[in-house]
Order: sequence, then structure tokens, then C-alpha cells
Amino acid sequence: LLPMDMETFTGGYFRLLAKKASVLGYEPEKLIKTVWDGTRAMVKNDGSCTNKERFWQFYVSVYGEEKLKDRTMFDAFYEYDFGKARAFCGFTPAAAAVVRSLRRAGVRTVLATNPLFPDTATRQRIAWAGLEPSDFELYTTYDNCRFCKPNPLYYREVLERAGLAAEECLMVGNDAEEDLIAETLGMRVFLITDCLINAKGRDITGCPQGSFADLAAYLREQGLLRDSQSL
Repeated sequence: LLPMDMETFTGGYFRLLAKKASVLGYEPEKLIKTVWDGTRAMVKNDGSCTNKERFWQFYVSVYGEEKLKDRTMFDAFYEYDFGKARAFCGFTPAAAAVVRSLRRAGVRTVLATNPLFPDTATRQRIAWAGLEPSDFELYTTYDNCRFCKPNPLYYREVLERAGLAAEECLMVGNDAEEDLIAETLGMRVFLITDCLINAKGRDITGCPQGSFADLAAYLREQGLLRDSQSL
């Protein structure tokens, strides 16, 4: 939903966070490394706790239990400063248009975004895409998930929460590794190639793919949008 260069976005986002944390004496390079490593810990989460709990467990292993008092500063950052990271993202109106068209057609919509951010940050990112949290039946955050992409158990968790079978669903994404893994559960996948991520050079020739216009055509072919319904 949000076209971006991941290196540009994470670089800008981490600079904002490091600036906020510097007033409490956090050394920027160490903090950024800790956030990166904490993110990797969430990606490897085994489901025994939420991703939020996993991240803060890692944080304590680096900074110690006493530094947990600074969580109020991190909470304030995501509430009041994270919005500045919008400058490091692109915007494509077609993304919001296709979601709204599906909603009008009575199709259930779930935002299966990698649950690495707090709820408030995810709600802001939804707004950056020109949408509202209410445009989705549910959306995933680090607060409410126990797995991350590309672990197929993340998709299983989403399916169970929505009360759906994989065969009933279409995953639309732009990451060949993180999104195509949903196929292992029996879910169909459509890859948006406008901002495709395929770091490992995976063969995607057998996967439905293309622009948002191509997605709209595919959705009509699948009977999810009416031929007369425009985006």
C-alpha cells in the first residue's frame, strides 16, 4: 500500500528515533543496532510471546532491566514523532482505491502487514496510504501477533483470527519472500511489481503479478470486482 525504498525509509525513521532518544543519553549507533537486532528477534519469534514482548526482552538483554523506564519515551516517539517518517515513503492513490472498491463489493479486507510496529505507528502508516483502520476487518501489529513474515505461522495466525480458510483468501503484496510464503498454506498470492522486493532473486514467473491496474483486472477475472466497477 505504501511504495518505498526500504533503505531510505528505515534510515530516515531510525534517525528520527535516535534524535528523540539522544536526550536520554542513548548512543545512536548502539540504539539503531539494538532496534535492528530486536526486529530480527521478532522475526524469529517462536510464538511463546507477542512480538512486542519479544522485542522488549531483547532490549533488556542489551540495556538492562532498569532502562525499561524509558519505554514512555519510545511510546511518545511513535505517538508524536513517527509521523515525520511519512516523508520517506511514496504514495499511490490506486492502493487505497482498490481497497475501497473491494469493500464496496462486499469483500472482506485484512491488512496483513509485517507486525513489527506498535499499534499507533501502524494506524499512522494506514493513514499515509490514504486509508482508515476501519477500512480493514483487522490489521496486524507487534502488540497483537506472535509471529512475523516470512514465517507461514504468521499467516496461520491471521487466518485463525479472521475465521477463514487459506483457500478463501488472496494475499496481495510486493515481497517475493515474505508474501509468496502464504502459498504454502494454500493461499493465492498476487505480487505488485511497481515496488517489488525480491532480494533473493526468487523465480516468480508462475505467480499472478503486475501493477495495481493489473490487480484490478485480475480481481475482476476472479469475480471479486464487477466489470463496471472502476477504481
